[in-house]
Amino acid sequence: MTSLPPFSGVVDLAALAAKPQQGQQHGGSAGGPAAMTEANAGEYLQESSRRPIYVLLCSAAAPQCDELRERVVAHLARYGDSVGLVVVDVDAEPGLAEAFQLQAVPAMLALMAGRPVPLFQGTPDDQQLTDVFAQVAEVARQAGMDVRDSGEVAAPTAKAEPEEKPLPPLHQEAFDAIEREDYAAAIAAYDQALKENPKDAEARAGRAQVSLIARSGSADAVVVRQAAADAPDDVDVQLAVADLDVLGGMVDDAFDRLIDVVRATAGPEREGVRARLIELFDVVGPTDPRVNAARQRLASALY
Repeated sequence: MTSLPPFSGVVDLAALAAKPQQGQQHGGSAGGPAAMTEANAGEYLQESSRRPIYVLLCSAAAPQCDELRERVVAHLARYGDSVGLVVVDVDAEPGLAEAFQLQAVPAMLALMAGRPVPLFQGTPDDQQLTDVFAQVAEVARQAGMDVRDSGEVAAPTAKAEPEEKPLPPLHQEAFDAIEREDYAAAIAAYDQALKENPKDAEARAGRAQVSLIARSGSADAVVVRQAAADAPDDVDVQLAVADLDVLGGMVDDAFDRLIDVVRATAGPEREGVRARLIELFDVVGPTDPRVNAARQRLASALY
């Protein structure tokens, strides 16, 4: 019926059809597939006498199954409830996998009038899905089934955006202060958060970022850089240029500049530069590879 690779083997569901039914569980349509199990397989075989029942065989070990299931649901939506769709979890239902002579997942077949029709294995593209479902629908109509086709493929169901968690109170206080450009209040809120929890990495990063903005927000970059060129031994000016470099995305330049200053200084002056570097590491982020490389260069400069 299709150029897609079918799974091989002779499908024999006679034993499953003979099992006692376990309650009425109709095969789902595009609204959401039901689960086929050995216990209810006979019911779906019987239901396939009035409409095609598509069977999608999946496994948690095959991540592509989730994406294929969503596309199958969307494509079958055009047929409404004139077709059914069920999913077999082959990990939980090895008996069904054996009955269908399954070679690989994902795979799909159709049940029509109690007979299984292997369709494909793997992940067909959208056009292939459209073609194979149209072929099954035509065969079902020829067999006297009322399979209706609206011609409309449903849009994939949008996944709900995760709800944002509220900020901790002191973080919210800092955020509100930043919004009104009260950087001193924001720093104070982060300081209190760190006092309560010294391991609060988000508070430490937030404080470093606000401090950087507060120091450099009104700086004249041309004036600062000229001053640094005129006075290369002026530590405060070198610190100011490093701030501007980080704000401008020239992170390695900022780190290299201050590591050079660490090498050229001693005592409290060196400690102040080291502390500023650590603060800028927090601004850039501890997982940034530039930070890891600069930490190694700083350690070498210190020792």
